[in-house]
Amino acid sequence: MQHFEDSMYNLIVETSTNLPGDVRRAVARGRALEDRATRSGLALTTIAQNIGMAEQQVSPICQDTGMPTFIIHTPVGINQIEMKKDIHQAVIRATKNGKLRPNSVDSLTGENSGDNLGAGTPVIHFEQWEEDYVDVRLILKGGGCENKNIQYSLPAELEGLGKAGRDLDGIRKCILHAVYQAQGQGCSAGFIGVGIGGDRTSGYELAKKQLFRKVEDVNPNADLHKLEEYIMENANKLGIGTMGFGGEVSLLGCKIGVMNRLPASFFVSVAYNCWAFRRQGVQVDPATGAISDWIYESGTGVSVDEAGGRIQEPVAVNATSASVGGSVEAGNPAAFPAETAAATAQDGEAGTAGRSREVRLTTPISEEDIRKLRVGDVVILSGEMHTGRDALHKYLMDHDAPVDLNGAVIYHCGPVMLKDEEGWHVKAAGPTTSIREEPYQGDIIKKFGIRAVIGKGGMGPKTLQALGEHGGVYLNAIGGAAQYYAECIKKVNAVDFMEFGIPEAMWHLDVEGFAAIVTMDSHGNSLHAEVEKDSAAKLAQFREPVFN
Repeated sequence: MQHFEDSMYNLIVETSTNLPGDVRRAVARGRALEDRATRSGLALTTIAQNIGMAEQQVSPICQDTGMPTFIIHTPVGINQIEMKKDIHQAVIRATKNGKLRPNSVDSLTGENSGDNLGAGTPVIHFEQWEEDYVDVRLILKGGGCENKNIQYSLPAELEGLGKAGRDLDGIRKCILHAVYQAQGQGCSAGFIGVGIGGDRTSGYELAKKQLFRKVEDVNPNADLHKLEEYIMENANKLGIGTMGFGGEVSLLGCKIGVMNRLPASFFVSVAYNCWAFRRQGVQVDPATGAISDWIYESGTGVSVDEAGGRIQEPVAVNATSASVGGSVEAGNPAAFPAETAAATAQDGEAGTAGRSREVRLTTPISEEDIRKLRVGDVVILSGEMHTGRDALHKYLMDHDAPVDLNGAVIYHCGPVMLKDEEGWHVKAAGPTTSIREEPYQGDIIKKFGIRAVIGKGGMGPKTLQALGEHGGVYLNAIGGAAQYYAECIKKVNAVDFMEFGIPEAMWHLDVEGFAAIVTMDSHGNSLHAEVEKDSAAKLAQFREPVFN
């Protein structure tokens, strides 16, 4: 098995940077269903562009490369101890080379190991089988979608759906509720794996194993096949849309498995995966450790454009342009695609008299400029912004900031970074899920005079109140578009709190043409609250029994 470490390294790189063919086709089908002249259509166009950029640059599709989870089947007699050592070395190398973000954190001290090794990481499951080759499958499932996993114990009373019993119809209600509760926080449109039965642990394992099925396969269980088809048709009627912007496409795949249970227990476990569905697998020669075949179709050459054409290149925004707070960068191509004008005008929420606006801002930003913004406006940022996640927000509650944050922009982002003799370089830099900072964000806006918060999935009522009282906005960037946004970062000015680890450190970044959509403004408006309210009403339409 002298080549096994190299094989595992190649598997990690391919999984992190090149979305498989079946996943790409699912994204393409989603794009075909979504009107490009909507915010969700815009998001899907950006996603398609990011997929191509990641493959071309051999860089992570999303900056959150998750908890590497390996499922391995081996013939009898294979040395699993040595295989595990080789996997660890491959993970270290992939982390050092910027293909994986250092994600292994001590749960008690908060210390990041820096190399993705630690107690319980990476996750490696071995099983023996009677085949004469080694089968290795890997999934990289980010924390944002992992946090939207959910488990139901039946019977239960579900919001909007009423009683869910211990039958196929109760399972149906659980799955619909799982999609609803995720909203855009798991980077919809997503893929879900569902495990019926087992105990609390094995149920979740079964759910996650469903994500290793091919998107286009057919469930051999007739009842589960019927349920999968029902969910795919009706979950997309909830109106959550891509990124939770509202729209026609909320779910791209649903796979359901079943196992026996205890008489007293009936669990329905749901593993929610983001659109950046990164899983791949290889068949390995047990003698040499070399890859003999890839299990899932490569994404290379598979278009994510619903028309079967090339992935759209970035072009300048053609929305109504307004220069606010600084000079306009003329001719800058690093803005959202041309669909922005119509997308942000959706529902007549944006701009004046329903017209969308592209507003260019340079940091630091004044309160006067912020008060002019409305939900739906596209903001193109230039200047310095500062990353901040969980550790930093907790710290700032009781300490001063290392830089002046008055008029500043905080970016909820844990980038992938590499350092050489010239300094730090950003390899991937998409947004993280913002709702985790809800306990802190309003207080920090007030304390430091922050004018804009960038993230994904939106925030809650406490933050919305602070935006109104102190003059701020929430800007929703496209989750998972790590290469798209890394292109906008021109320089790493400095970094503080490296003791928090690379993802949690405070990076001071010089950006140009960084585009995001106002989804919470200083006038009490929240797109996220409106979409959640609307989808709750639509969820209630599925209250009556379907499967007897």
